[in-house]
Amino acid sequence: MRRRWAAMGLRKPSWLVWQGGCLLAGLLLCLASVLANWDFDLILQNATKRYGDLGPAKGRILAWSELIQASIDLPEGEKLTAVNRFFNRQFRFTDDIRTWRQNDYWATPVEALIKGAGDCEDYSIAKYFTLRRLGIPAEKLRITYVKALRQNQAHMVLTYYKTPTADPLVLDNLIGEIRPASQRTDLLPVYAFNAEGLYTGAKRAGDTKKLSRWQDLLKKMRAEGFAIGEG
Repeated sequence: MRRRWAAMGLRKPSWLVWQGGCLLAGLLLCLASVLANWDFDLILQNATKRYGDLGPAKGRILAWSELIQASIDLPEGEKLTAVNRFFNRQFRFTDDIRTWRQNDYWATPVEALIKGAGDCEDYSIAKYFTLRRLGIPAEKLRITYVKALRQNQAHMVLTYYKTPTADPLVLDNLIGEIRPASQRTDLLPVYAFNAEGLYTGAKRAGDTKKLSRWQDLLKKMRAEGFAIGEG
């Protein structure tokens, strides 16, 4: 199993065209550096202007701010645990059609916290940005498309590589426990990407300038008040 994650195949199976094309315009992407401080007062102000009274969502956003403050000095492994647990508890799983009336919508962490819901992409995106904010380098994190074998459908997880050749840890909304990829025999890795590019196996297969849906996501986050660099 570990070798499957270290050497993901190049063939694109037909099931990847899932829910209107989960992968369309989404693989050759770049992810921005998010190490700058985030002004949650400004973020809440902007969210209130857009949505009106935030109700329970305000508490979820403030809890996110508190998570970051409480976790900034933790060892990396404890950061992974705290962030994975937080979003798995804050979000309930719903598909994009039900939440956004779209086949494939990439929500910002604020949008997902406003709804209190998201799909696998939204869990992975929120975890990625939060861990980057907590100082984990981009090269240790990959947003990874997999096939969830038990559900027989495409899925997205966040993977963490302690070293470039390590058995990655899988942060997943399907199960609460973070496990090594070698123990996730229910997942078949296909593609992955991070700030440095698109990966098929250990090889980098694309640059980070074809921004598409990811660029839209970064634009939305900047409008929400996040200090996000160019992707």
